Amino acid sequence: MALAYTETQVEIREISLKDRPKELYQASKKGTVPVLITLNGVVIDESLDIMVWALQGSLNQTWLIDDCDDMDSINQNDTLFKKWLDRYKYHDRYLEDSKEYYRMQCGKVLSDYEEQLNKTKYLLRNTVGIADIAIFPFVRQFANVDYQWFENNYSNLKYWLEEIASSDLFLKIMDKQNVWVE
Repeated sequence: MALAYTETQVEIREISLKDRPKELYQASKKGTVPVLITLNGVVIDESLDIMVWALQGSLNQTWLIDDCDDMDSINQNDTLFKKWLDRYKYHDRYLEDSKEYYRMQCGKVLSDYEEQLNKTKYLLRNTVGIADIAIFPFVRQFANVDYQWFENNYSNLKYWLEEIASSDLFLKIMDKQNVWVE
């Protein structure tokens, strides 16, 4: 979304994670996506780093603001929330606790988001910021496990999620791409 928002020109190579091409590993030994290779050959293989790179290169962007708590929120989400989200989504692989227990752990972070959305339209302020865009996919994944439960328990997050998911920007980037073949 940050690349589209900043109108950064990129060549998209959609791959199958079940049949990862050798070119992916040549670009990044991690073999994970996304991977961005800049025109001068710099490899960026973390989503947040790609977002920051795109935003820092754009004079007209308003998502990345130096004096906000965006990065702290994103870090909390990427460490604490993601750990419990993975267990909630794949509760049948994490048999130490129940799906409901994992959902409750996720809820500790989601409740903070819900409360903040009582004060501001977006997670940290009244305009979209990098935290909204970075955190959005994780909340979307959580909601998709049991959407009815999600919408019954998080009305502010439901509205926030629907607003971003129905935005022209999100719809634009969700166009299906053909799997890249060399």
